[in-house]
Amino acid sequence: MSEVTVKQLAEAVGTPVERLLEQLGEAGISVKDAGAKVSDEDKMRLLKHLRKGEAKKDVAAVASPKKITLKRKTVSELKTSVQGKSKTVSVEVRKRRTYVKRPEGAEDEAVELAANPVAAAGEAVADSAAPVPEEKKEEVKLTPEQEAAARKAAEEASRKAVEDAVRQAAEAAARQAADEAAKASVVQAAEKAAAAKAAAAPAPAPSVDAGTPASQDKKAKKRGKDGATSFRNKDKKAGGGGRKELHVTGKGRRKKKGKAAGKGRVVVAESQHAFQKPVAPIVHEVTIPETISVAELAQKMSVKAAEVIKVMMQMGTMATINQVIDQDTASIVVEEMGHKVRLLRDDDLEVALLETGAERGEEVHRAPVVTIMGHVDHGKTSLLDYIRRSKVATGEAGGITQHIGAYHVETGRGMITFLDTPGHAAFTAMRARGAGVTDIVILVVAADDGVMPQTIEAIQHAKAAGVPLIVAVNKVDKPEADPDRVKQELAGHEVIPEDWGGDTMFSHVSAKTGQGVDELLDVILLQSEVMELKAVKDEPASGAVVESSLEKGRGAVATILVQSGTLRKGDVLLVGKEYGRVRALFDENGKSVTEAGPSIPVQVLGLSGAPEAGDSAVVVPDERKAREIALFRQGKFRDVKLASQHAALGNIFTQMEEGAVNTLNLVVKADVQGSVEALRDSLTGISNDEVKVKIVASGVGGINESDVNLAMASKAIMIGFNVRADASARRLIQENDIDIHYYSV
Repeated sequence: MSEVTVKQLAEAVGTPVERLLEQLGEAGISVKDAGAKVSDEDKMRLLKHLRKGEAKKDVAAVASPKKITLKRKTVSELKTSVQGKSKTVSVEVRKRRTYVKRPEGAEDEAVELAANPVAAAGEAVADSAAPVPEEKKEEVKLTPEQEAAARKAAEEASRKAVEDAVRQAAEAAARQAADEAAKASVVQAAEKAAAAKAAAAPAPAPSVDAGTPASQDKKAKKRGKDGATSFRNKDKKAGGGGRKELHVTGKGRRKKKGKAAGKGRVVVAESQHAFQKPVAPIVHEVTIPETISVAELAQKMSVKAAEVIKVMMQMGTMATINQVIDQDTASIVVEEMGHKVRLLRDDDLEVALLETGAERGEEVHRAPVVTIMGHVDHGKTSLLDYIRRSKVATGEAGGITQHIGAYHVETGRGMITFLDTPGHAAFTAMRARGAGVTDIVILVVAADDGVMPQTIEAIQHAKAAGVPLIVAVNKVDKPEADPDRVKQELAGHEVIPEDWGGDTMFSHVSAKTGQGVDELLDVILLQSEVMELKAVKDEPASGAVVESSLEKGRGAVATILVQSGTLRKGDVLLVGKEYGRVRALFDENGKSVTEAGPSIPVQVLGLSGAPEAGDSAVVVPDERKAREIALFRQGKFRDVKLASQHAALGNIFTQMEEGAVNTLNLVVKADVQGSVEALRDSLTGISNDEVKVKIVASGVGGINESDVNLAMASKAIMIGFNVRADASARRLIQENDIDIHYYSV
């Protein structure tokens, strides 16, 4: 490094120029003024001079503190159970520790004092009283602060040495006394338990002698030296009725003693009223609702959210602290972290809101609900048509049933409610829904066609629903009919006729000529008598939605099968996510009725929207409660849908790595809910590895402006099944060149 002037060096090190000139002079470096040059060798000499401590006065000017007091406060919480209720107690521990800086050489003096405390104390007193040589006096006059610090350090060392000796003796005596007390209490408790068969009182701890006479003398000296401390301790003892803190003891460690232990007080090791820190991990029982955020889940497990995110990343799921996850994912995370899972169903809130406290009436006999199932074109609707003495099949588009038709028939032997389900393969969901609300299933099999795929599916639905099955072999009037072949084929699917030793009743009928229809009705009524079907009539109605649609001029129309109670005009009805007051009731023939009892299907007008087919319907006391539950269900549905969308977005990187897949977006609108379900299932099923069909939106009713806007935003193709677009929607379609297709059967 090149030479610099004194002024430049002073600016570099941040020292005044005059002070730097003095230090250079003390180091033996001759400089005249601030413009003199300073070489690297001169800098090294100045540095050595400063390190040797020749500038002692400057260093002493900035004196370090001789006494430091540290205060620490820790606050923890303990959960206690008081009278069956959980209560949280705050535990606050305050500690204060004082550190005194000792002068050089004080450590050696402390070691010597600890080795011989009494002699060291005597020597310290003698040294303080002995005359000081003249040289020492002069030195003391020069540094009086050092002399005071040394004297104070000597006194402190002697006092601490005495305290350590007394404390060690007290601790040894306390340990021995505690062992003896524990042994005595165990023996005494065993004797009392054997004699009285009752809980034994804890054995009193024996009094422990404070120690030897020498220790008593030491305590007397200690009291003489620290009188102020004694008075302070007396004050503490006198105020013993104040706040007491719960002691938390670690495993295998005794409670630390403070200054009071130096008085020779014997402290017995605590064996009761001590909280042991848990060594095993705490297992929480975590209640998980249907949706929960990552932060809430972490709080329930008493861990940080980062730990939960780490576990989810190890499972292959990316998540953020505010992300909402579904119940299945949350339960896997909780089990992975070693806690217990308790699934919380949000239906509990609905049950609490629906409880009205109304007394149930008397149960009466009700008509059976019979579902007619079978393969397409096997004559299901024609058979029901003959029973109803009306033409139903001609009214269906294309001659096939596309809706669930609900009808009740009055016969000479009693009333029967029929549900006519579609037989086409696309209407699987409707057949399953029909089997879920029925009492008896009539399986129609054509005698000339035999068992077909939808026939097998109907058998599976009936078995899954656990309802009895009656086989109606139709079209026996045809020359090519072979009922025995039908029995053999059904026997291969575990449907055994009664005449073959099974439990399934068979009936040969002809929907065209009416042959065997009366016998079939007798079989149905016989089966219903065996089942002893009953329902309460005098109570608020409850049932299930069979079909729903949006009709022009009438609004949302829902076909509801009443299962118990009586549904009246003016009742407040809650159906899934929809609610409303019943404005009108119509039977299957379109005639207005005022009420409907058990097993009666009716069309209901007045709901806020078209409910999902299969939703449960129940009458609630007031409209406010119905609106509250409906909004709650809508929010729950929205949360579950949002959670599933988050899960799908989390896997987007995996999908990108696997390769891009072309997606075809569709918006589907139909006239009834059953057709929407069939189209949605069929279109989704044609997806393959290269092209994926995605139903962006689906619903019932005509195509409106919002549907067109959704199709524009998602670049989707619109499909209208038995519906048309209104005027505003047609204008938008023409302006934006939307691809729309109309279909009907």
